[in-house]
Order: sequence, then structure tokens, then C-alpha cells
Amino acid sequence: MLLGASLVGVLLFSKLVLKLPWTQVGFSLLFLYLGSGGWRFIRVFIKTIRRDIFGGLVLLKVMVKVRQYLRERRTVPILFTSTVRRHPNKTALIFEGTDTHWTFCQLDDYSSSVANFLQARGLASGDVAALFMENRNEFVGLWLGMAKLGVEAALINTNLRRDALLHCLTTSRARALVFGSEMASAICEIHASLDPSLSLFCSGSWEPSAVPTSTEHLDPLLKDAPKHLPSCPDKGFTDKLFYIYTSGTTGLPKAAIVVHSRYYRMAALVYYGFRMRPDDIVYDCLPLYHSAGNIVGIGQCLLHGMTVVIRKKFSASRFWDDCVKYNCTIVQYIGELCRYLLNQPPREVENQHQVRMALGNGLRQSIWTNFSSRFHIPQVAEFYGATECNCSLGNFDSQVGACGFNSRILSFVYPIRLVRVNEDTMELIRGPDGICIPCQPGEPGQLVGRIIQKDPLRRFDGYLNQGANDKKIAKDVFKKGDQAYLTGDVLVMDELGYLYFRDRTGDTFRWKGENVSTTEVEGTLSRLLDMADVAVYGVEVPGTYKFQKTELRKEGFDPAVVKDPLFYLDARKGRYVPLDQEAYSRIQAGEEKL
Repeated sequence: MLLGASLVGVLLFSKLVLKLPWTQVGFSLLFLYLGSGGWRFIRVFIKTIRRDIFGGLVLLKVMVKVRQYLRERRTVPILFTSTVRRHPNKTALIFEGTDTHWTFCQLDDYSSSVANFLQARGLASGDVAALFMENRNEFVGLWLGMAKLGVEAALINTNLRRDALLHCLTTSRARALVFGSEMASAICEIHASLDPSLSLFCSGSWEPSAVPTSTEHLDPLLKDAPKHLPSCPDKGFTDKLFYIYTSGTTGLPKAAIVVHSRYYRMAALVYYGFRMRPDDIVYDCLPLYHSAGNIVGIGQCLLHGMTVVIRKKFSASRFWDDCVKYNCTIVQYIGELCRYLLNQPPREVENQHQVRMALGNGLRQSIWTNFSSRFHIPQVAEFYGATECNCSLGNFDSQVGACGFNSRILSFVYPIRLVRVNEDTMELIRGPDGICIPCQPGEPGQLVGRIIQKDPLRRFDGYLNQGANDKKIAKDVFKKGDQAYLTGDVLVMDELGYLYFRDRTGDTFRWKGENVSTTEVEGTLSRLLDMADVAVYGVEVPGTYKFQKTELRKEGFDPAVVKDPLFYLDARKGRYVPLDQEAYSRIQAGEEKL
């Protein structure tokens, strides 16, 4: 602002007082501008203008489409119907576990059977049904069928047990629970605590003795259900599509609301931003109860007509064999998966695939180049975006290590910002005017996104629990009276506007792709050890990338520094063993699987 005022002053003085010709005035302004550091702006402009224009056009295209779909009330099932018309006999889903192929017509028929069956059982628009099942084609067909009826699906994390599982089912207020037969033992553990009015349906292999007595076998019931779209009485349009459970600071998961427009927005930003194609084949080995697997991955099938290969769980030893077998062109990842793949011994199959893009988040800068060069992947499509956030980012030009960018010359187009925080307490630092202080390039800060509820790209849909919403919203961030979403993540921006992940605030850490609440682990250990006070904290381990907590973190887990007994989970032995200096060295060298 000061530089702009100076330029205006020079212009007025040169023209009105000195009466210089316009050419001399122009040169004077240019020299002043460059001498005041303006050459940096020119450098940034030249290096980023193409990137920024492309990113702006992607945002504009997605915003126009989302507004149109909202105006026309085109839900995800309606958009899927359009996809079915375009590709009726094309393969939509492949389940690697059984090599089961579903065409778009078959997926449409299955999901319509689900909708008609649930309607016959009394469920209607606005009701909730919980889904507790491992990855497979039926998972997609079930929540899609619920959505056709207007029933909101609560997608339950299959790693949850006992208190956490019961909490998710109870807080969702589900009227029905559909679970896979592989999850029957987990349901039996909590059956006595479930609401008696909750209808139970099991999908998969049927063993009546292995499930609660009130459970019905879903698969034969669906075969008898009509395969046309159900006629739904008008109970009012429901904007909610499903709930995804994220780690909570209280130790119990919290349900993030995913509305139809958010589902489309997230899938479309990835599709257009990373230049995907309808003939791409996506390899999806991520959990379908999370947004990366179910929106970023499956969304490309439902909305854009791609074929998606679903794997029950990630396997480092079978990853490239699957890609070759199914001619995959895009693979999904989270950071740990890339490290596991790099730790595998080289095999010839690594050179036989047709993968042109790796799509995901959390790939560390230290292994980025090794990953892309060893496996011959031309494009690493790294993105950032929690399920509920309003400030998603995309690294559209494969800048090594970056999770996205924000324009330095057109920053007003996408109102996100890094703001200063106290690194010990993570409290926002504000200036004398009460507004949060923005970070300069190279300065770490918390990523925030301005909330504009009328804007489909800026709205915050929040959680079922209003108290959880309050903790994620700050006021007076960009200007007085505004509201912004707090990501809880610390990033750093470079001079060109590229953003790099630095750390995650809050009491969470990463475990096999999951954000795990340390409070939840504390509660479990307290019960198992019969101890009143237990403290769980994350320490940084090379290859991992999202750990944190207070002073204990700084000590790490070096037995030469920490005087207390240390233990780690030995994957080969399947139990905790003492962590000595030799084991510590193996972990540091990446030789020990954690």
C-alpha cells in the first residue's frame, strides 16, 4: 500500500509540478517500482501467471457447475443417472478381491434395489442408515441406494470397536444398520447396548449363529426388490448425502456432514485440476468410509464415468500386480503407502504398468522424487483437503513437495490464508486491530479459509455436534466481523505461493492412513492397564508425517535421551518389545516396519 501511494505521489509531482512528458513520467515510475523491490513481483508474475490462470479457470468452472446443480437440485444420484445414460455397459467398478465387475447399469440396478427395499421397510428422506463394511462394490451400491431415497448414510470406520463404535451408531441416530459379515463379531460385542428399534441387516456370507438374533440377511432380500427408481413422497429436499467420521479431541469420533454439492465439488476440483480423462482407470485401495477413497476416488466413477478398481486393503506386495492386471492409469495414495512401496524390493512388474498419475496427499518431499522416478510415474497429483474443510488445495503442476498453491498476484480469488500462531498453544496471534496476522513467505502458520455460507466453494457444513463446529470456527480473521474455518494444520508458503505441509495441531497422529486421537488411545490404555492417568503423545519418525505434542515430543524416542523404559510394536512378532539403541538405529534407517 505504501509503495502504491509513493507511485501515485511521483506521478502527480512529475506531471503537475515538473510538467514532464508522459514517457519520462513512465520511466520514472518504472525505476521507482523496480528500485523498491517491484522486480520481485515481476518475477513472481512471470513464473506463476499460467498456473494461476489455470487454477482460476478450474475454480470458475466448478463454481458454475455447482451453482447450476444447486439451482436445479441435481443430487449425486441424479448426476449418476446421467453417467449411466452415457456409459450403460461400461465397467464402473471392479472388486479385486473376487474379480467382480459391475457395469454402470448393474450398479444402478443394485442401488435402486437398495432404495426400494429400505423404502418398503419404512425409511424415508431425512432418515439415517449406518453402513459398517469393508471395501467392495456393494459398499458403493448401498450408500448410493440410500441417497436415491434421500436417506443419509453414516459411514462407520471399520477399525472402530466397543465404545467408539457404539458412540458413532448412537450419535448418528440411525434407524437401520447394514454391516458386512466380516464385521459381525464387532456388532455382537455391542449388541446389548444398541437401541432395540435399530434394524440390523447383514451383507455377505450368512452364518445365523455369528450375528445377533434380530439380524436379517440382506442379499436375498435385495434380489426380490424392484430395480427401478423408487417413487418418493415429497418430504422436502435433503441436502445431506452422508456422514464421515473424523478423529475428535474428546477421544470419540465426530461426524462430518457431506452434502451433495460438497461431494461434487471435491470430485470435480480433482478431475479438472489434474486433467483426468473419462477413459482413466483408477486404483482405489483407500478406505471407502473416508473422503479420499469415497469422494476423490469413487466420485470419478459416479460423476465422470471412470472405471474404479476397489481393493479391500492396501497391499505393498500386490500393488503393482493389480495395476498391471487391470490396466490402471491412476493410483491413489496417502504418504505412508508410498514409503511402504519404496521399501519393497525392486521387481520387474514395476516397469510394466500404465500408471500416468499418482493422486493423493501426504507424500513427503524427501521421498517424492525417488517415488516418481523409481516407479516411472510422470505426474504426482498431490492435494490437501480435510473432509469438512472449505480451503482445499491442489498441486496442479507437480511442484516437488508442495500440497497446493495460492496465487500471490490474485490472492483475492481464493480467500485462504496462513496466519501466525503461538507454536506452543496454537492460539491465533492477532494485531492491535484484533485481526489475525498473515504470514510472510517462509513463515509457518495455520491454514484458514474464510467462510461464506452462500458460496458453495466457501461454505462450512460442519459436524452433527454443534460444539465441534464452534471449535473449528474463528472470528475476525481476514477482517472484522468475518468467520473462518480453522484447519488445525501448519503450512509454509514460498515466494511463488506454493504451500508445503509442516505439522498438524491438536492431539492426533497418523496410523495406517487414519487420523487417530491420542485421547482415544489414552482411554483405551487406561482401561486395559487399570491406570487412572495415561498420557499418549506423538513423536516424529522418518517416513511418517503428521505427529505432534508439547515438550515430550521434543525428546523423541531416542533411548539415549529418554530415561523411561521405551517399547515399540514389532510387526513380525505381533507384540510390544523393548526399544533399545539397536532397534532405534533400525527405525531411523527405515529398516523396521512400524
